[in-house]
Amino acid sequence: MPLAEPVPRRAARAHADAHERHKLAKRLRHQVGRAIADFGMIEDGDKVMVCLSGGKDSYTLLDILLQLQKKAPVRFSLTAVNLDQKQPGFPEHVLPAYLESLGVDYRILEQDTYSVVTRVVPEGKTLCSLCSRLRRGALYSFAAEQGYTKIALGHHRDDLVATFFLNLFFHAKLSGMPPKLLSDDGRHVVIRPLAYVREDDIAAYAQAKAFPIIPCNLCGSQDNLQRVQVKRMLEQWERESPGRVEMIARALGDIRPSQLGDPKLFDFLNLGARGGAALADAHAWLAGDATGRSGDDE
Repeated sequence: MPLAEPVPRRAARAHADAHERHKLAKRLRHQVGRAIADFGMIEDGDKVMVCLSGGKDSYTLLDILLQLQKKAPVRFSLTAVNLDQKQPGFPEHVLPAYLESLGVDYRILEQDTYSVVTRVVPEGKTLCSLCSRLRRGALYSFAAEQGYTKIALGHHRDDLVATFFLNLFFHAKLSGMPPKLLSDDGRHVVIRPLAYVREDDIAAYAQAKAFPIIPCNLCGSQDNLQRVQVKRMLEQWERESPGRVEMIARALGDIRPSQLGDPKLFDFLNLGARGGAALADAHAWLAGDATGRSGDDE
């Protein structure tokens, strides 16, 4: 039978663990507060709808926002909103019990998107895209009905980097997941206060806080998703070159249009002393293409 750990050693280890948890919480509050300030995410009088899925990211988002709300220089309200998509075996009691224990204002929406997704998407195909659209539509509609001024999502730094590579590899475009976004219809401002937070830190924080995690049995159980492929790539890069993901995340906030190749973002035609002549030359080239000529003919 193994010997019990001496009491002084246990106490010292418990003290060290508590110190690390305190440092982690402080770091997360600082990073979330900086993201809110950098992008003007929350303003005085805002009604913020925090989308709560039951995963580690959204739990952490709500927890940190509740802490910041107590000391924020502006006044704003928080409402946790969960969409019950009627997945088989979904533990409906978990979120209400947790939120009531906190005394947090919350709403549980019910919409059977599970049946829709499984009926429409062919067997073996990825369910995530349609599931995400239906979930977003339901949440946006509720936000409009209730007059929420901001919709807070739990996407973190690693999500932002992964989305950049997903768009690069699979859609041939340089775009990502911005920390603050105006919805396509112009009705909603979406914010991502965890934009500066590492996923590993969120996982450690969720474990330390013992959040009642609800796994996603619809999308999360699928293998070979594009996002999973990108995540594995980033994890390998991080193992081989620690800090690389952070460098990429910082680069997403330091865009230089003149160093890329999109003429819609930078006026390449008028670059240089000749200016208008360059524009005329470009039009001549286009005219030559239209008549079947090209610069290689001369």
